[in-house]
Amino acid sequence: MAGAILLLIGAVLQITRWEYAPYLYTLGAVMFGYVQVIGGRYDGTNFIIKRLRKQQIFGAIALVFTGVLMFTMKRNEWVVCLSIAAVLELYTAFRIPQELEKEKKSL
Repeated sequence: MAGAILLLIGAVLQITRWEYAPYLYTLGAVMFGYVQVIGGRYDGTNFIIKRLRKQQIFGAIALVFTGVLMFTMKRNEWVVCLSIAAVLELYTAFRIPQELEKEKKSL
């Protein structure tokens, strides 16, 4: 939760060009990504859930890459990467629980 809050605050403050905003964002993205990768393990055989987990991990990597873009790019190119990551994270946040529920009912 702290990572998500730092991520959000860093993204909002980056728009104002505050010099420490990329640091806050990147710290939050690394914390959030770590929880996404380690916390949501799936050891089953459902292909759909495995695909969704890969998309979720790709979204977490894209969030961290957005932090890199904040440091290296001087304009707002980072917004495109953040948008892609947000769509992936939002999609998988809804679809993974649905698929897990389907799997639970079929067993």
